[in-house]
Amino acid sequence: MQSRFEGALQKIVGADRERPTIGTLSEKTVHAVVKNYFEPDEDHQEIPIEKYVADIYRGGEILEIQTRQMGRLKEKLSCFLPNYQVTVVHPVLHRKTLIWVDPDTGEMSKPRKTGKIGTVYTAFSELYLIRDFLTDPNLRVTLLLMDMTEYKLLNGRSKDRKHFGAERFDRIPTSLISQIDLNCPEDYMQFIPEHLEEEFTSLDFAREAHIPRSLASNILQVFHMLGIITRIGTRGRAYLYRCTY
Repeated sequence: MQSRFEGALQKIVGADRERPTIGTLSEKTVHAVVKNYFEPDEDHQEIPIEKYVADIYRGGEILEIQTRQMGRLKEKLSCFLPNYQVTVVHPVLHRKTLIWVDPDTGEMSKPRKTGKIGTVYTAFSELYLIRDFLTDPNLRVTLLLMDMTEYKLLNGRSKDRKHFGAERFDRIPTSLISQIDLNCPEDYMQFIPEHLEEEFTSLDFAREAHIPRSLASNILQVFHMLGIITRIGTRGRAYLYRCTY
């Protein structure tokens, strides 16, 4: 896994990836690295199928890489799923290093690691947008937890890096932490917190998973659609759930 990732990173970004010049960056570096991680042979990339173009197509299987705004996949999935096995690949940010870039000179700041650490739970904000497709037997999901360096242009209202308006220029993956393949509803059970009570609400789930309640609500709606939890009543104004496995 790591050697394949390093090979894809080398191909797209190059050896000197710590300090790339502004002219070598693109807005889709994460997408390109992930695409080459799964399929380095360009003959299987960007393949026209029906009225769309698949990121990867090989052996009757389609891979679609979506870094954000997964709702945009709905039309493609509606077209592909009746006839093809489709894997949706979603990169998830783990640790972020931030570099500011002066758009006039190309000068870059020293890398600064941010304190927040992302988890695979954040992927469900995106998976929620395609929840109606997750029960399709032809659909699989792969989550890639990755460290990334984010480059931001100092083109906002001020250059003190404290005010809004700066533009995210690119993200470059630096390390692949884990790959999680979700091939059937039972695979989603790994996201149930270990010490969650037998009967629980979204607030209980949020506390045990250490995530916002709004995200927990989205996750539980996805789990309910997948059939791995069931609603057994209410507690106050909240739904009460129980695992079905």
